Amino acid sequence: MTINIEQTPDIKLSIKQTFGIDSDMEVGAFSKKTEYVPDIDKTYKFDKDTTLAILSGFSFNKRVLVQGYHGTGKSTHIEQIAARLNWPCIRINLDSHVSRIDLIGKDSIVIKDGKQVTEFKEGILPWSIQNPVALVFDEYDAGRPDVMFVIQRVLEAEGNFTLLDKNKVIKQNKYFRLFATSNTVGLGDTTGLYHGTQQINQGQMDRWNIVTTLNYLALDKEMEIILGKNKNLDNNKGKERIANMIKVATLTRKGFMAGDISTVMSPRTVLHWAENSEIFKDVGYAFRVTFLNKCDDVEKNTIAEYYQRCFGEELPESMINIQV
Repeated sequence: MTINIEQTPDIKLSIKQTFGIDSDMEVGAFSKKTEYVPDIDKTYKFDKDTTLAILSGFSFNKRVLVQGYHGTGKSTHIEQIAARLNWPCIRINLDSHVSRIDLIGKDSIVIKDGKQVTEFKEGILPWSIQNPVALVFDEYDAGRPDVMFVIQRVLEAEGNFTLLDKNKVIKQNKYFRLFATSNTVGLGDTTGLYHGTQQINQGQMDRWNIVTTLNYLALDKEMEIILGKNKNLDNNKGKERIANMIKVATLTRKGFMAGDISTVMSPRTVLHWAENSEIFKDVGYAFRVTFLNKCDDVEKNTIAEYYQRCFGEELPESMINIQV
């Protein structure tokens, strides 16, 4: 199924029933699902503040920027809200390879009536603007300057987009929505943790109506997520193991924020660790292949100490030997 440009939100959903947030508010949603709607993760846990901020973007056409450390689930949060609203959602990672042409479009040679002709092919941005789509820019603070100025044109809720290549002015669809995720708040890499991020000019930052911060989950919330995907660990022994895994992850996050280590365990990594521990029947080995092998050799002793403090046992020396 493709998106019908005339498609509009035709039902109302209770925020309390849909997202588990104590609120009497309702949010508009689509009754029909298209191919661009993300799949629902039934075990996903919503952060109240972040959810309300994102919902305001969908309901009131606000531009919402979600900031936070990597691995906190910023993009997934937007996707899972879109999934429950049946709202088409497209994600673009603004790495250094994404160019102005990728966003706007370019001339292409096509065959028409047996002849080669040049035809302008619109990029993802003009297409999204004209449809009831939630467009999400991941790694927003890593975008190239020429790309950022293209995006600035559509940050105004009523802003039209001039397609110079076709001498055409595109009006935004009434249900086009714009979101972004970033590790910083547009000030560049002030911590030394996120190389490659750029400063974003304040004129552009001012156009984001709402900026919300998504932090790492509390231990009990993270445990709920992992148990939701690993039912066989939902017992006293399994819960104790997962709690210790999350404690190790928490220490890596604190160490990462303090600049002691350069690799951090996200909730996704903890989930993989739990799954791998069931596969290998060895928590220590699963930790090695899930996380430790990704780390810098000079940091492995520090990370092994985190493991020892939480599990009360040392990792085998062979796991943390520095290769010279």
